[in-house]
Parts: sequence; C-alpha cells; structure tokens
Amino acid sequence: MRPFLIASATLFAVAASARAETAPAIAVAENVKFAIEALAAGFKRAGGHALRISTGSSGKFAQQILQGAPFELFLSADEENVFRLADAGLTRDRGTIYAAGRLVIFAPHGSPVVPDETLAGLKAALAAGKVTRFAIANPEVAPYGQRAVEALTHAGLWDAVKPRLVIGENIAQAAQFASSGSTEGGIVALSLVLAPALARRGRYALVPAAWHKALSQRMVLMKKAGPAAAAFYRYLQTPAAHLVFERHGYSVPGRGS
Repeated sequence: MRPFLIASATLFAVAASARAETAPAIAVAENVKFAIEALAAGFKRAGGHALRISTGSSGKFAQQILQGAPFELFLSADEENVFRLADAGLTRDRGTIYAAGRLVIFAPHGSPVVPDETLAGLKAALAAGKVTRFAIANPEVAPYGQRAVEALTHAGLWDAVKPRLVIGENIAQAAQFASSGSTEGGIVALSLVLAPALARRGRYALVPAAWHKALSQRMVLMKKAGPAAAAFYRYLQTPAAHLVFERHGYSVPGRGS
C-alpha cells in the first residue's frame, strides 16, 4: 500500500508541475496590478486556467516581446506599444481596447501640495518653494509617465516641476514615491490610489482628461498564444470583467462610463 501511495503522490506532483509549466505567461501594465488579481481569480472561478502574470512598464514589455520574451498575452497601458508588436508581425491582430485609465495628482498627508483638478495647489506650492521632489513614471517607457508630462505641460508647470522630478521605473513605483512621504506628491494612476494601502496615505484629485492624450489601454494575443491565454483574453471582455475594471477606476468601452 505504501509504495502505491508514494507513486500516487509522485504522479500528482508531476501533474501539478506540468500544469504550472503550461500556465500562459501574461504581461500586464503596472497600473492594472490590483485589478489583475481580481480578474485572474474570477477567471479561475469561471473554470479558467492558472496564469503566470508579470506586471511592469508597457514599453519594457514591448521591447522584451520584440526580443523574444515568451508572453502569450499583453495588456498594455496604451495602444502604441501594441501596434509596435502588431507591425512587427508578432500578434494575431491589432487587439482591442480593454479599459481607459485616468491620471490623478496625489499628495501624502502633511504635504504642502493641495490636490485639485486644476493643479492650482501644485502651482502655489511650487511658487512658494515648497516642492523639492515630485514623482511621475518614466515617460520613456511608461505611458502614464508620458501623459503626466503632457498634463503638466498643458498646465504650464512642466518647466517648474522638471528639476524636481523623482522618476519611477513604472507607475506603481511612482505611486510609491508619491505616497511614501519622500516626495511632496506626484501624478499617478487612479487605479492605484484607489487601493486601500495608498488611499489612506493621502489625498488625490483627478487630472482633466482633456489635458493629455487618452489613456486607452489595448491588449493583444501573440501569434504563439495557446488556448488558455485566448480564453483569458475573451474573459477580459465579459461583463463580469468589465465590472472589475470599473471598480478599479477605469472606464470600459461601450459601457457609457
């Protein structure tokens, strides 16, 4: 009996290992890090497969995929990085927009910056010499960083803010800088500051969407994507997934939000 149990346990371990190895690799923009946990859990409850999810900056993921990284599905923070991959012949098609994000100005408790939708509080704190460090994501690789530069430029604050910038490798690191007290604040993603861990650290206000290019977030399947990745791609377009996106501060195409 004991040899049988040992053999059964060994077969179970091998099968579990095989399942883990075949779980599709999914590249996800850092601003979706909290939503993706709920989405992956909902997918599994609906009978879906296990997923290997990596979060990071969209620009870096696009470059890695161009260099052969084995991701099967890419959820970008913009459209341009998806189109780069499509133009290189690496995707099944040009993908679809899964959500639209928003920028916020965030300031930790005790900061001289008072968040408001016109950035008047930031302007006043800059004029008073009270802003020494201000966080955004790296605009060279992070779409939310690019849009932050556009918004600050629109507000006429870019030249004043630029020497004081603390650059996050991605939007999650920028949010950490903005909320930790090591800076007077930053421009980050609404989806991140809605998380309880960040929400209790300070205050935020939406940045007008008209001040920057739209944060239309596109996803796409790679040509080598398997059935599990394709199933998750379809799941992300269901009403159940749309509700998750909306709870995390996104608007969803076709839902009037």
